[in-house]
Amino acid sequence: MKRIISTIFLTGCLFGTANPFHCLAPEPATAQFSVPGELYYTFYGQEIPLTLRSDTIAVSFKNQGGTRGFSQPAYLRLQQALQGGGGNTRGGSPPPAPLDVEVTPLGDRYALVKLLSNTLNDPHSVTQRIQEQPFVESTLPVLTRISQSEQLGTTEQTVILPNEIVLSLEPGMTNLQRNLLLDRHNLEIVRPLRFSQNRYIVKSKSVSGTAVLNVANQLNGASGVQSATPNFIQSVTSGIKEQTHHHTALAQTPQAEAKLRSQLSRFPKRDEGLYTTNMLPLQWHLDSTSRRGQLLPRTDVRATEAWQKSNGGDGVVVAVIDSLIQWDHPDLVNNVYTVGDVPDKLPGEVNGWDFSGEGEGDPDTRINSDEIAALQPQFQKSFELSNGDLLKEYEFLAFEFSAQNPDASEGEIATLIRNYLRNQIAAEFHGTWCAGVIAARPADERGLIGVAPNAKILPIRVFGLGGEITTASLIEAVGYAASRGADAINMSLGSLMPDRELTDQIFEILDTHPNLVIIASAGNEGLDGVGFPAAIPGVLSVGATNISGNRTVYSNYGGRLDLVAPGGDTELNMSGGILTTGGTWVDGFWQGIPVPDYAWGVSLDPKGKYVQVEGTSFAAPTVSGVMALMKGEDPHRRLNRDRLVSILKETASYDGLAIAKADENQYRLQASIGFGSGMGFPLIRPSGIFPQPNPVSAWEYFFGSGLVNAEAAVKKVKGE
Repeated sequence: MKRIISTIFLTGCLFGTANPFHCLAPEPATAQFSVPGELYYTFYGQEIPLTLRSDTIAVSFKNQGGTRGFSQPAYLRLQQALQGGGGNTRGGSPPPAPLDVEVTPLGDRYALVKLLSNTLNDPHSVTQRIQEQPFVESTLPVLTRISQSEQLGTTEQTVILPNEIVLSLEPGMTNLQRNLLLDRHNLEIVRPLRFSQNRYIVKSKSVSGTAVLNVANQLNGASGVQSATPNFIQSVTSGIKEQTHHHTALAQTPQAEAKLRSQLSRFPKRDEGLYTTNMLPLQWHLDSTSRRGQLLPRTDVRATEAWQKSNGGDGVVVAVIDSLIQWDHPDLVNNVYTVGDVPDKLPGEVNGWDFSGEGEGDPDTRINSDEIAALQPQFQKSFELSNGDLLKEYEFLAFEFSAQNPDASEGEIATLIRNYLRNQIAAEFHGTWCAGVIAARPADERGLIGVAPNAKILPIRVFGLGGEITTASLIEAVGYAASRGADAINMSLGSLMPDRELTDQIFEILDTHPNLVIIASAGNEGLDGVGFPAAIPGVLSVGATNISGNRTVYSNYGGRLDLVAPGGDTELNMSGGILTTGGTWVDGFWQGIPVPDYAWGVSLDPKGKYVQVEGTSFAAPTVSGVMALMKGEDPHRRLNRDRLVSILKETASYDGLAIAKADENQYRLQASIGFGSGMGFPLIRPSGIFPQPNPVSAWEYFFGSGLVNAEAAVKKVKGE
């Protein structure tokens, strides 16, 4: 993805080339923020190196029951306290001078404070000002894990390190033994993890800051401990950043509705029975003949033919583990799963669960009023500010875009900034995008169709705003999906740091649910070797192709790649993306903003009810939809996971695919020096899982077993 992921702050962190950060976290008086030696955590004995940031401070807020019910999100209160020169100071002293910082939210519990200009030289005073605020719990170190990207050069994953460790104990350990272990390492239990066995969130009573890494590493060698990993708070982007580098990011489509009607009128009318819609010709990943004609080979998954031979995934539940899932979208609301009577039903649970919030989470995966309040100001500025004011307000973005587009006019740079800001907010609905690819059902003739339009979606949210996700929330989410009887799990989050706790949890779930299929995106780094968690053995990893049948330039390939499916490519034209359901149509975004008559950024329409996007994040749900079609023809679940995956691979092919010249040369070089060498990339891959050194053909190297064929897979399940 994608992955998706997405705060404005991350622009500076991830652009990489023009102004890379080499960051260290400031040292508040109350926390240990530096330790001798290199920083790392372990993944099955491998040391995964980390570096500290110097220009960013992470802030955790006190438990306020989430931001719900408060007039202002906590990050905005902090922003005013720092930038406004006021805030809650103690002792009746005059308000201090405004600080040159940027404050952006990361979920509803955290914020990132970026130091600018003169504040870079005095991080301690900024930290002190932050800690004076009565609603602030603490400041935390910000870490990065650097990786190489074919698309963007050196990129950095933003990671916050709280004083929390996910601790897994060996089965059979008694409570007395557990308590002795905790006492020996001066730990206390925060809470046990739900939907998991023998796992706890614990915290140290004696150390904090980067010293928490040492505690976790020591625990991994302790008797009775299966594994221990810091409960990292990651910020995972959706992949929308890559789209802002395309020339199409300079475009806005005037008179969008009229042009869409004109475009649709050029396509022949089609009737797919129960799934009739005028929009089908734009969904080339389902059937590419409307776009490519009858003479060129198909580059889609042949979903339209599969519908004629299947029940459309009826009776199948696909869990979508992702960000905001706006399941009341007209094309999704009829396909959302309702949780029945289960012995461990959560309070208020009806349509899935949100694991991204405080405490037990929330029964609603949709955006709430406080999250709209956090996002709407930036959204509104992108529409209301003049070009000059926009360039001044977002000076750093203007600098970055100008460096990458030296011939662009001020107006074009302003358009890039506008679309970037809007796309960042649109990308918060990454989960809605993925759900639409799997199981949208058109509410009217202008609606969209998913690959499996009769399947049900189980919404599971793990991302807070800005792509905030923790190890613990993902472990619980995977266990929850299995406990609710999901037939398949879609995980379009291919850029996570390798994590043993999640890997062990997935191993356990696969062992206890032999019919459950987990599908994950290969990642958007353009690297040899799929990302995490797609690289976990037993997880079906999916790379991305475009309408021409090439590997998309962003898609990971090589080691552990199983299959490919259309993921979209908007480099030359937005219509090359995957058309799916969006979320910015929610009324709250448009309060005080006249709805424009043009389409912007990734949106197909002025409100963003539908979007055109790219990423392996959308190749994975395409395969999840195909899996739903297959399982729909196996109502008694006689086929286990291994057989279903075998059928997918056996029926996939390289028909319609093409190896680009650049990829051909890449393969020749890799083959000549050995497939296990990594070609100069870090020996520890982004997934943390070593590649298989066995030689493979160029086709398998870039496409795995090939392009998924829904029609052939359904026929084989039915025994035809």
